[in-house]
Amino acid sequence: MNHPERLGKYQITEVLGQGAMGVVYKGYDPDIRRVVALKTIRRQLDDGSESGATIAARFRNEAQAAGRLLHPGIVGVYDFGEDQSVAYIAMEYVEGNTLAHYLTSQVRFTDDDILSVATQLLDALEHAHDRGVWHRDVKPANLIMTRAGKLKVADFGIARVDAAGLTQANSIIGTPMYMAPEQFVGSAIDARVDLYAAGVVLYQLIAGRAPFVGTPEALMYKVVHEVAVPPSLVEGANRTDRFDAVIGTAMAKHPDRRFASAAAFRQAMIAAANAPVSPTVSDETIVALPLRSKPALAGVPTSGTGGSLTQWDKSVLAEAEQSLARHVGPLASVLVRRAAKECSDLPSLYAKLAEQVTNPAARSAFIDHAAKAGRTTVGRGTGTGAGASVFSTAGRGATAFGASAGAAQTVAADAVRLSDAAVEQAQKLLAAHVGPIARVMVKKAAERTRFREPFIAMLAEAVSDPAARQKLLAELAKLA
Repeated sequence: MNHPERLGKYQITEVLGQGAMGVVYKGYDPDIRRVVALKTIRRQLDDGSESGATIAARFRNEAQAAGRLLHPGIVGVYDFGEDQSVAYIAMEYVEGNTLAHYLTSQVRFTDDDILSVATQLLDALEHAHDRGVWHRDVKPANLIMTRAGKLKVADFGIARVDAAGLTQANSIIGTPMYMAPEQFVGSAIDARVDLYAAGVVLYQLIAGRAPFVGTPEALMYKVVHEVAVPPSLVEGANRTDRFDAVIGTAMAKHPDRRFASAAAFRQAMIAAANAPVSPTVSDETIVALPLRSKPALAGVPTSGTGGSLTQWDKSVLAEAEQSLARHVGPLASVLVRRAAKECSDLPSLYAKLAEQVTNPAARSAFIDHAAKAGRTTVGRGTGTGAGASVFSTAGRGATAFGASAGAAQTVAADAVRLSDAAVEQAQKLLAAHVGPIARVMVKKAAERTRFREPFIAMLAEAVSDPAARQKLLAELAKLA
């Protein structure tokens, strides 16, 4: 694609990243004489459709929310504007790695480093909360560690700004692994959702893995109903229990049982550590990863920056991201980069990405798009070759029925569609296993598909006990 020489007053000096939504450039502000990052979004995405309006609104929201904040632990936003065919945000140029990169590279943080990360993150959140801004998507991919060991919070695209009318206070939005129970069930939320998410991030740094994993439906059930194993007791963690109680409070199911503020959470971490707080993460941890050749910008692919990404053509990854984003949203950029580091050819890359689409009908659409684009030979049967077997539309959703990959049926155009009465009956059946949250689970499943088989598969994934799941499947099989 052709890149502009300037956006507004900013001179374009380099392309930093490119994704389905837009491009991030390195730029220069001639007035103040400073280097900036220019995050852009194609204006044609705001095509009058609901999804296009949502994308554009979140982009403007990021500028407005972060623009209210001035803190060394928050990526600074300088300007918002429109030029030619794009809208852009001029922001602080940050060099470093996201915490997600550290976690996926299995870098082990010491207790002192964890305390430093905690205090820096909570300082930044306290600043935002005091100014009426709730981030609502605190996660490792949005936390950048600079080469000096300083933490920066990025990506306020779905933040809630008090009295701004930009987003619904009780809307179900965020990244499932880091969402608090009240976000899943649609209850009113406040700044304590950020404290819950911060607790999950610290849990990962201690335990080496997230407290809950699974499909979105399974995660929803676990977050609302199950108590996480204390991080020090996770297999392989080999940690003391000094932070267990603090993390447990941060991740309490009911917000009233969490810390009342980021400051209270921060003080509890300091008291539990009973050690001096370092203002930076240790040099040993920073150098455990090579510095990215591009700045780490949350939500933006940084092709060619480490791992095996250098072997991939940027246009190939951008196309994969754009296709996947139709089914999983902005998370596609992270999933594509992660898969590209693990795969060496196109069939395995698209097979890896197809696993992230849990709805069988949507997975089939993703695979069809890959085949039409000529990116890979997509198998529909039960062949044993890599190109065939990895793209069988049976997938994980179908195997929940106890069927083999070969026997599973693809979702056809004439598949059985469920009536409203059947959906209501499904809610009653699921409620017997998971309780009142069944209403939300069934509503979400029905919004994604009304085809009988994938709908039942999504509900079955919410029940972890094998015997109970089989019982539920037998009951749901009678729906018409």
